[in-house]
Parts: sequence; structure tokens; C-alpha cells
Amino acid sequence: MAAIIETEAGRIHGASEGGLSVYRGIPFAAPPVGELRFRVARPHPGWDDVLDCESFRPMAPQIPNEALDAMIGAAPQEQSEDCLFLNIWTPGTDDAARPVMVWIHGGAFTIGSGSEGLYNGAMLAERGDVVVVTINYRLGALGFLHLPSLDESNFGMRDQVAALRWVRDHIARFGGDPANITIFGESAGGMSVASLMGSPEATGLFHKAIPQSGAGHHGIEDVQAVEHGRMFCELLGIDAGDAAALQAASVEDIIGAQAKLEEQMLYVAMEAGKQPEMPFRPIIDGEFLTEMPIDAVRAGQSAGVAALIGCLDEESKLFAAMVPTEPPNEEDAIAIMDGLHGDGRHLYDIYRAAREARGEPITPYEIQTAASGDELFRVPAQRLLDAQSQHSEQTWSCLFDWKSPMMDGALGSCHALDIPFVFGTHTIASEFAGEGVAANALAELTMDTWLAFARTGNPATENLPWPAWDAETRQTVVLGESARVEDDYRGEEVAAWEGVL
Repeated sequence: MAAIIETEAGRIHGASEGGLSVYRGIPFAAPPVGELRFRVARPHPGWDDVLDCESFRPMAPQIPNEALDAMIGAAPQEQSEDCLFLNIWTPGTDDAARPVMVWIHGGAFTIGSGSEGLYNGAMLAERGDVVVVTINYRLGALGFLHLPSLDESNFGMRDQVAALRWVRDHIARFGGDPANITIFGESAGGMSVASLMGSPEATGLFHKAIPQSGAGHHGIEDVQAVEHGRMFCELLGIDAGDAAALQAASVEDIIGAQAKLEEQMLYVAMEAGKQPEMPFRPIIDGEFLTEMPIDAVRAGQSAGVAALIGCLDEESKLFAAMVPTEPPNEEDAIAIMDGLHGDGRHLYDIYRAAREARGEPITPYEIQTAASGDELFRVPAQRLLDAQSQHSEQTWSCLFDWKSPMMDGALGSCHALDIPFVFGTHTIASEFAGEGVAANALAELTMDTWLAFARTGNPATENLPWPAWDAETRQTVVLGESARVEDDYRGEEVAAWEGVL
């Protein structure tokens, strides 16, 4: 048994595992149930006995994505509205003041948890002598429903803030340094990191940030969020102005209506060749966010915060595999790109010429998925790099081009493929991530890069120098079969989005 730790809410004990002390399922806020549903997280009322924190506790209610779970080997988990827990891996509950890394999971703000196997913090904690924390937060309608009838909003994002406050106030007791906290996350987790960078409510709660495949263009305006809330209520069969009925609705009915809305806005859109839209995401409510995160960052909201910002080379191929359709012909691809950009023919020609000059595939499918990935991830990442580098010299760009062996290589360097290398958990997802000497070397290099950044704000290692981001040269470190520095990587395609996003 790991040491008993005194928290403000009560005492806890964890487990001793392989030289680490591990504490799972620590409550960081009051259960958001009953009258606290659709309310910002409150402090936990506390407990009397020593709380057993050797096992994970429930994740937020959700309908797991079975196709994605099958790809990455995720196992079923218990669910409950009482889900505000975090997990800690630490080399020692002493006064060593280690760097702290807080992981925010992804999943389109509707699925996922901090207790997924890919997010096991043991490898990072042991390799880098750091404290690793993973968190849960409310998802979907329970986390992001926004209606005039509700007094508060951005519950899921404010759960993240509550977790960061708990870390600030307690992490020294777990051997961590509250003055050296790095937040990192992927997909919706990366978007969360960028939103926290743009939120006045998160000021001072972290010192470094790593948004992976998620940047500052993914907030939702108040009016649009209200419309999504009304659509949700219609599917639920409840009047959007009836807060009492929303409080009384069963969690099963809420998740069912949420899934129907998500189906309409994500998967039906993709099948129809339209750009998908997440119905639930951080809301520009005038409080948690006063403007789009990218604009807040550009104005200096996260001045002085070190940032390592990046994505993958073929992000959209994961989504294409999850919703299999006939490959588009040129006319179809241009129509999709027209919806993304406004001038699909011009965009298609730019991508085709640039890819052909580099000797890359120029099928309509390859061109269209490249453009979709750029619109969602690469271009927003570069805009965030440009914005943050105005306020922090420690701003760095990263891109993964390692390719998944799954589906005979059809996934390429797709969305989420970086995660198992960041955590060193690629061996439990080898069908997706790959295996062998090169995969092991990439995992070691990636972990060392993230650890160096968490320690100093500079991702450079003994084996890999790293140029800071410059808006003119746009140097990016590419991680894959080998590591290299690229100047203005895929610059012709990225330039085509000027004035669009």
C-alpha cells in the first residue's frame, strides 16, 4: 500500500506498483448529481475514513465508439454521473518538487476517460521522474449543454479547471511542484488545452501546454450553442426552457438524445460528404471564454506559457476508416473541399500539384483527406503557433508522420496515433501503433521530448535539437521513422487557407 495522503477533503491511500505510488479515483470535486447536475463543480464535502484509491472509479456517462475502441484496444469501463475523479502516478510522496504533467483526454467531448489503458502514466513517471495526472470531466450534454434556462454553463471545461485547482493545492503532497505544471491532451483534449490557454478562469493554473491535434478554433458561439441545446431537448422530448425537467431526466435518456444529435451532426454529415461538426464543445459564454480561444491567445491571455503544438500528417484517415464509404471521385472531392474552403476547385489543384511535386499519391481520396485534416488540425495548429509565439519565446512545433500498420496501412499517420508513443503504451496497442525496434525508438524519443518540455519548457533532447517557432521560417520537428527538421512543412497547402479560417 502506498503512503496515506491527507487531502483537504480527507485521507486517501493508493498502491505501490513497480517503484511508483499510484492513486486512482481521487475525488477532486463534489459528485455532480441531483441538484448539482448542470451546475459548475463544487468542492467535495469530504469523508471520514481513509479512502481506498487503489482502483479506478467510473467515467462520465457515454455511448462508447465501438469502432474506435476496437482499433485501439480500449476495454469497457463503469459509468456514472459521479465521475469527477483523477489519477496520479508518482515516483515518491516526498518533497522532490517534480514536474507535473496533467493529461486531458479526447473523444469529441462525448467519449473517453482518464483511466483508459493508453493513458497509463507509469512509463512517463518512471522514465522522467515526473508526476503524471489524468482526469475525468463531464461529457456531452451533461458537460456542455448551454441554454438560457440553466444558470451556468461550460460544466465540462470548468471540471478541468477544478481538477487543475486541486492539483495546484495538493500536488506537493504527491512529490510534485505546483509551480511547474504542464497540461497536455489530444483531439478534444488538445482543444481543451487551447481553450484553457484562452480562458481567464484558468490563468496561473498551468505553466506549459501541449495541445495535440487540437487548437484554438473549436469554441462555439453562444447563439449556436443554444441552438444545439434546443435540438438536443427536442430529441429528449423536453421543453428547452424547463430546467426542472432537464434535472429530472434519466441519464439513459440524456445519453440517448445526445447520441442522436451527435449522429446527425457527425456521422450523417460525413456520409453525405459534409464537414462534421461536434454538437458539444467549449462555449464562448462571456465568462469561461470571452472570445474564440485563438483570439484570446493572440491577445496575450497565455503570455509566458511555454507551448508545444502539433498534429499528425494524415489526421483524417482515422475518421474515413470509422465511416467507410466509397472513395470519392474528383468531382466529389472538389465538392467536399468547396464546403471546407469556399473554392474547392482551386484548393484541389493546389493540393494535387504540391503532392505530385513531392511524389505523393494524388488520388481524390488522398487529396480530400489531406485537405480535411489541414482544415481541422494543421492550419489551426499553425495559427495557434503564430499567436502564442508573439507572447512566449518557448513556442515549438511538432508533427508525427509515423504510419499505422492497421488495415494494411490505410490509416497512415492518422489521428490519435501519437498517444501511445507519448505514454510509451504502444506495446498494448501494437496493431494500431506498430511494433519493433523503430516503434520502440520512436516511443523513447517522444517520451523524452515531452519530458524535457515538461521539465524546462524546451523539448530539445541530447539527441534532438529543436528550433523555436518562427512565423517566417515555420520550422517543425517531424517525428516518425526518423526525426528531422522541416522548413515550412507542406507550406503550399497551408498557404491556401490564408483568409479562410
